[in-house]
Amino acid sequence: MIIRTLPENTLAIVCVLFSASVWGIIWYPLRLLDDAGMSGIWSSLVMYLAAAVLSIPILIKQHQLVFRLNFNLLALALAAGITNVAFVVALIEGEVMRVMLLFYLSPIWTVLLGRWWLKETLSASAIAMFVVAMFGSAIMLWNPEMGLPWPSSPADWLALVAGIAFSVNNVLTRKLASLPMTIKTTFVWWGVVAVSLLAISWQQVPVPIVSATVWLNAWLLGWLAIVVVTISVLYGVAKMPVYRSAVIMLFELVVAALSSWALTEEIMSLQEWIGGILILLAAYGVARITLNDV
Repeated sequence: MIIRTLPENTLAIVCVLFSASVWGIIWYPLRLLDDAGMSGIWSSLVMYLAAAVLSIPILIKQHQLVFRLNFNLLALALAAGITNVAFVVALIEGEVMRVMLLFYLSPIWTVLLGRWWLKETLSASAIAMFVVAMFGSAIMLWNPEMGLPWPSSPADWLALVAGIAFSVNNVLTRKLASLPMTIKTTFVWWGVVAVSLLAISWQQVPVPIVSATVWLNAWLLGWLAIVVVTISVLYGVAKMPVYRSAVIMLFELVVAALSSWALTEEIMSLQEWIGGILILLAAYGVARITLNDV
């Protein structure tokens, strides 16, 4: 029995590691698109539109279920849209590792939202991990010239917002566990498309004047990255406990650190390393708490 299930478990781990690796390196093609004249918001729109178009058959086949809209499903689409648009823009505008580490405060927000929204018990260990994460964030964001440890750039704020929205996304996914994964995925993709369009309209971002090759590359990035990663994550997470996938996804930070070191001149300061390590320890601690609760 064990031998029979081993390949499936191994494939699940490989899928989650693959997804984490893609998210750890995706900042680079996004910056290349930005350098070519396509901003982060437009890149998000094109990539997720490419993915969303593939879900049209699902919308047609399950139209009765799709159009039974409820607040939580619409909120999931909105949270996913804010997460992805804010994250993509932050990766382009900010320092890769700083953005990644601030985004990975999300497990802490998930614990707090789970306590408030789902009435889950908040243990002393969870509170301790929250304090560690906040302390790490304060160290990382400390700027003697500004006084209080506060985000110092729009990219910092976007990374924090993306992490909080991602936590809302996770909690809503739990609440909507009875819905088919295809429906939730469809709403996530179209949610990003909708938020991208709203951001473009609000900021009056003009249509990028770029070559057809740039548009095609953004579209293919949506198919090769967004679609494949979504399928990989859904399969991997479904085949293993939540705590395990959460820990494995931290591999994204390793890939981001190595890729930013190899492909850019970004260097994290000792202060940022210390704060980032505390955030990672807190995220890992939250995952271990989940293990103890399972």
